[in-house]
Amino acid sequence: MTEIRTDWARDQIAELFNMSFTELLFQAATVHREYHKPDQVQLCTLLSIKTGGCPEDCGYCSQSVEADSGVKATKLMDVRQILQGAAQAKDNGSQRFCMGAAWRNPKDRDMPAIVEIVKGVRDMGLETCMTLGMLTPKQADMLAEAGLDYYNHNIDSSPEYYEKAISTRKMQDRLDTLTHVRDSGINVCSGGIVGMGETREDRVGFIHTLATLPQHPESVPVNALVPVKGTVLGDMLADTPMAKIDDIEFVRTVAAARITMPLSMVRLSAGRESMSEAAQALCFIAGANSIFTGDKLLTAPNAGDDSDAALFEKLGLVALQGEEPLRACKAGELEAAE
Repeated sequence: MTEIRTDWARDQIAELFNMSFTELLFQAATVHREYHKPDQVQLCTLLSIKTGGCPEDCGYCSQSVEADSGVKATKLMDVRQILQGAAQAKDNGSQRFCMGAAWRNPKDRDMPAIVEIVKGVRDMGLETCMTLGMLTPKQADMLAEAGLDYYNHNIDSSPEYYEKAISTRKMQDRLDTLTHVRDSGINVCSGGIVGMGETREDRVGFIHTLATLPQHPESVPVNALVPVKGTVLGDMLADTPMAKIDDIEFVRTVAAARITMPLSMVRLSAGRESMSEAAQALCFIAGANSIFTGDKLLTAPNAGDDSDAALFEKLGLVALQGEEPLRACKAGELEAAE
């Protein structure tokens, strides 16, 4: 089995990106088959449970108060509405229900409703994931006690590029929240966004930051920027379309994530609706094994259930059912099982 390691050097990850494309895909596919079933893809559904009005100034986000995107701020959805959305997601074949709130961080007064939501979705037999912004250790412990399976908090990009996209919080703030989540016993979901005008070296730094955490995130979403008019990056890319990442470079990023983090679920997230079927197929070959399905991701469009079903039929892929036995093992148990 490929060794699970957290001591990757940046130049080693750069070598992966610089490898011939066919060799990179071969190596990524080989690692993927060691730990995952290559024809199974986890279906996840994402619901915005509190939209807009976020005080952060993330340059890519239509929900920031700094953006002139037309997104209106809402209050936290009623618990019953959220549970209805979870039930519909389960009926449509999703295994994990992800919920996002446009907060810098949840207030303590929000936590009782959040706890009720987590318990309700878990009672349906779905995996639960939330992204609520930064967490205190106490809040992370409350979510863990409620039974939250995953907490998403993306690092977005490399440490060097991060400050070009966001000024209202530091990269270390994000890493601190990941530590609180990990310490509470909740699985970590953390990835980032490519196609923001960053360089390949930034993409190397993005993967390096995740791959050298004390424990790899259990889920690694890789997003392609969806440029939204009225956001800093959306307007920038409208003026400099060549800054948009091409499909081959996106696939390279997926492959590097798979090779460096063999146990993680690597998810194709935002931006998939604009990818060709061939580009998505290359991502699955490179080790992506999780997608968001449905027509909408928070405020951005998504491919939709019917489109995904047709693509899966064409590629011979099936929805993951239950927990993958290999992925569920700890590294030491895998070694013992060899």
